[in-house]
Amino acid sequence: MYRIININKQNLADYPQVICFINPKNQYFNLKMEWLAERFAEGLSIRLLQLNDTRKIAGFIEYIPGEFAWRAVSTKDYLFIHCIWVYPNQNKQKGFGSALIEEAVNDAKRMNMKGVAVVTSDSSFMAEKDLFLKNGFKVVDEIKNLQLLALQFDKDKPSLSLNNSAETLAGIMGWQIIYTRQCPWVARFIEEIKPIIREKGLDVEFKELTTAREAQQAPSVYATFNFVKDGRLLADRYISVTRFKNILAKTSPLP
Repeated sequence: MYRIININKQNLADYPQVICFINPKNQYFNLKMEWLAERFAEGLSIRLLQLNDTRKIAGFIEYIPGEFAWRAVSTKDYLFIHCIWVYPNQNKQKGFGSALIEEAVNDAKRMNMKGVAVVTSDSSFMAEKDLFLKNGFKVVDEIKNLQLLALQFDKDKPSLSLNNSAETLAGIMGWQIIYTRQCPWVARFIEEIKPIIREKGLDVEFKELTTAREAQQAPSVYATFNFVKDGRLLADRYISVTRFKNILAKTSPLP
C-alpha cells in the first residue's frame, strides 16, 4: 500500500516534497534546503510516506532530539516532532498519520529516549491533537489554543513544558519580526512586505533566530514566525500579505 522513505543529506535533493510544497525553482527553496542540511547534524529525521500505486508522496513527518527543537518548548530527552502532514484529504483516515508517528516512536525507543513530544493547535496551520491522543499521547502542558503532548515510555512525571513566551514578549519594544529559516514561505513573505514597510515609513526590526536555543526562547511557541509590536504578539505563524496590511491598519502607528 505504501512505503516509508528515510530522507537524509544524501538523498534530500531527490525529494523536493519535503520543502513545504514550494516550487524547487523558487529562490527560497534553497534556504530551506540549507536549513535542513544544518539540522541533520543535530539529529533531524524526515520520513516520507509514498503510495505504492501512484508513487506520490502522501505523508511527511519531521522530528529531532528535544534539546534541538525549533519551538519554544523544553523537551530534553524526548524526540520532538516539528511537523506532520497527510495530503490530500482523500489520503486521510487511512492510518498514514499513525504510521508516520510510529516511525518517530520507534526511533525514540532505539535512541533510549524517554518518549516523543509534539505541539498541537486547536486552530489552523498546525496538527490537531486528536491524531496523537489516539496514538497514546497525553496533554502535559497547555497555553491558550496550543497543547504540548507527550508519549512517555516510563512512569516518571514528565519534565516537559511550553516555555514562557510572555516574558520574552514583555521585553520587545517597537515593531519586530522574529523568524527562522525553517519555513520558506516565511522567507518569501518577508521580502514581499519590505516595500510595504518602506511605503508606510515604519521602523521594523527583522531578527533571524539562528539556533535551536534561540528558537526555544521565541515570543511564540511556534517560533518560526513572530510579528510583535511593543510586547504584543500580532501574528504567530505565516500570514498573507493581505492579512499583514490588515494588521497594520488595525494597529496604532508608532509615535
